[in-house]
Amino acid sequence: MVQVKALACELPYRLGLPLSRFSVADIRREVVAQGIVAEVSGTTLWRWLSADALQPWRHRSWIFPRDPQFAEKAGRILDLYERVWDGEKLGPTEFVISADEKTSIQARQRKHPSLPPAPGRPMRIEHEYWRGGAWTYLAAWDVHHGRLFGRCEIKNGIGPVNRLVGDVMDQEPYKSARRVFWIMDNCSSHRGEKAVQRLKAKWPNTVLIHTPIHASWLNQIEIYFSILQRKALTPNDFSSLTEAEERLLGFQSHYQRIAKPFEWTFTRKDLQVLLEKIDKQARVA
Repeated sequence: MVQVKALACELPYRLGLPLSRFSVADIRREVVAQGIVAEVSGTTLWRWLSADALQPWRHRSWIFPRDPQFAEKAGRILDLYERVWDGEKLGPTEFVISADEKTSIQARQRKHPSLPPAPGRPMRIEHEYWRGGAWTYLAAWDVHHGRLFGRCEIKNGIGPVNRLVGDVMDQEPYKSARRVFWIMDNCSSHRGEKAVQRLKAKWPNTVLIHTPIHASWLNQIEIYFSILQRKALTPNDFSSLTEAEERLLGFQSHYQRIAKPFEWTFTRKDLQVLLEKIDKQARVA
């Protein structure tokens, strides 16, 4: 049984097999061919693998951390989520904002009207559609107070980002706050030290903090984007860009009425454990 489980944990190509991943039937054929067992049923194999939650027929995509300062950049964002900066607690007039853009939100007009659900029948959405243009939706999330801001723009860029920041920073309590930390990724419209200085020149109390490269999961606004996609944009059936904008901003208003801070539990300690695990896997590979 141990040898069977060990084989299930191998990448098939390392065994010289022309497979991308194993199925139960593949494993059964291989363990018999290698003489590990004389005979075994698929049901028995399934039971053995299930005992250790092994599912080699499944796969999951991920991005290996390549930012040389990953731990440092990720750590300070996790600190901010715990209302800590440079080892000191944030004060009542200091805020943390998570922001990003959701691009290419298309207005797809279906070639046949969508049909509502009925007893024994789900909603029906026509497969074919006409393209009616697309929005870039920019949004900002007050991490500790559950406040949401957003706007639709025809395209992304420095101007749209500045307008989003202005929507927040030109109103209280952010306008007169001691510091407002903005967590953003490395998109070209807010990348690097130039963006840091550009925002600070216009709003002196802003502190732009960049996530590590390829680490969107550290940015809490992505949680809201996921909710938005599931609840308001899937399936996509809009007669025009105007209708798509109304849905985006309407859902934003709807969500704001029920919003509360996300229960973020991933800490610096968890980050250290994760990085040690990744480092160990990299050495084995």
